[in-house]
Amino acid sequence: MVTPSQTLPMSAISRCLRILLIEDNLGEARLLQEILKGAPKENFAFQHVQRLEDALTVLDQGEKFDIILLDLTLPDSQGLSSLPKLQKHHHELPIIVLTHYQDEELALEAVRQGAQDYLVKRDVSLDILLRSLHYAIQRHCLARELAVENQTLNANIKRQERELSEAKAANKLKSEFVSMLSHDFRNPLNTILLSAGLLEESGDRLSKGQQHNYFNMIRTAIKDLDELLSEVLLLGKTENGQLNCQFEPLDLLYFCQDLMRLVNNAQRHPRPIHFHSQGNLQQGMWDAHLLRHIICNLLSNAIKYSPDATPIIFEVIAKDKTMVFRVTDQGIGIPPGAMAELFNPFFRADNVEGVTGTGLGLAIVQRCTHIHGGEVTVESTEGQGSCFTVRLPILEPPDNGDRFGS
Repeated sequence: MVTPSQTLPMSAISRCLRILLIEDNLGEARLLQEILKGAPKENFAFQHVQRLEDALTVLDQGEKFDIILLDLTLPDSQGLSSLPKLQKHHHELPIIVLTHYQDEELALEAVRQGAQDYLVKRDVSLDILLRSLHYAIQRHCLARELAVENQTLNANIKRQERELSEAKAANKLKSEFVSMLSHDFRNPLNTILLSAGLLEESGDRLSKGQQHNYFNMIRTAIKDLDELLSEVLLLGKTENGQLNCQFEPLDLLYFCQDLMRLVNNAQRHPRPIHFHSQGNLQQGMWDAHLLRHIICNLLSNAIKYSPDATPIIFEVIAKDKTMVFRVTDQGIGIPPGAMAELFNPFFRADNVEGVTGTGLGLAIVQRCTHIHGGEVTVESTEGQGSCFTVRLPILEPPDNGDRFGS
């Protein structure tokens, strides 16, 4: 005979329902076991404990059960407090609560909180107990399957929402790209066509100076087209992960000062650029291509959106294991509502007015910065100016001093 404190050997049972009985009353525990002995075609393995703490210990030790019979009145746990403690760590097990007549309302609340069923001890018979055990296990299995299906469904919904959002973003990007093509490509093309047409039709009547001006307009328009195409291609490579990086030692002092001169000379209305450096700028490994796009775009934007004669401040600071590049202007600034979209491709704030641009520069800055393992931040006040800061990690050269790619 199985006593309340014994465990029936599991290996000796062919069809065995494993039950953890948590009941402090030894007589009631023995009665439940005796009732189930009358089941004609089923075997049951009981493990009986009198305290909730003992039950949690048994479960934590890895003992396997099919169901828990739980008395709501235990020496170390009263009422519904036992239920969440069992569910928290062993939610895979169905629970039937055992109660008395006067506690039936409490038992109903336990069912509302996740117990599969409740039994009034004085009403328990073999048929009632068997039906409750089997239905509780079946309902719990169905509930778990439903929960898994709901999780799968929710994951699919989130994936579809993400894909839809990405598709909408891609469509928006395509629309903005087409809009940019129709405007920014057409302008230099019109310049080329107009100038070429005048040269063809009236070239012999134009002075050499006039001819030279038209040729310069054509060259400038071709250069603008080439730069625009380069930006679009670069952005596409960064988006698709197709940009090959080559890291090498650079003298950042010379590199940055050279870029500063090139950018300023390329502007129709140059600005005074005040350059400041701090720390060792001859350390680390850098991708010159990425760095050139980062610095040139930041300096070009600062010049483009600043009033004539206002200075631009360009700082390069080596600090710990980070190289900081900071460009500060006294330009038109960025509206607060535009900050969230500032680094999106083709985005331009409402206050740019007649200043031409593609909206690609800052998107390229951000992506090149991320590829280099860094971050870009901005502080701006509309009407007063902006400060863009790029922080890049100082990559140490390999032991053999060779170049390395990424």
